[in-house]
Amino acid sequence: MQHEQHFEDYTAGTRRETTGRTITETDIVLHAGQTGDFYPHHMDEEWCKTQPFGRRIAHGTLIFSVAVGMTAGEINPCAMSYGYDRLRFIRPVFIGDTIRVSVTVREKRDDPKRPGHGMVVETCEVFNQKQELVLVCDHLLLVERRTPAA
Repeated sequence: MQHEQHFEDYTAGTRRETTGRTITETDIVLHAGQTGDFYPHHMDEEWCKTQPFGRRIAHGTLIFSVAVGMTAGEINPCAMSYGYDRLRFIRPVFIGDTIRVSVTVREKRDDPKRPGHGMVVETCEVFNQKQELVLVCDHLLLVERRTPAA
């Protein structure tokens, strides 16, 4: 789906939520194969039984990747991702946990290098089925302006 939204159309405080997505063992195995991260926290059930969490945990990068994909339902031809800041893995995500993402426009600011664009900062919060925060980051969007900044 495509939805054109210029810098001037964004409002601080605007929030959107995704539906849920259950993390499976297949997700973890595929992510390990794609990244080469076969760390025992993700792959060795017996070893994990001796660790504080007692079971395997999903890769933080897997949860980040899935969460980003969950928020990408609309294509805005006026905006492009400029990257992510302040990424933190707050709590572990286990096989069978269901995550959802809440995205809030935190701020808008001028881009001194690009007067035809502005920067929109969205805070992305990922929650598990218990409504516990498991991951947080800021998504930076470079967004076209209708009218260039002075």
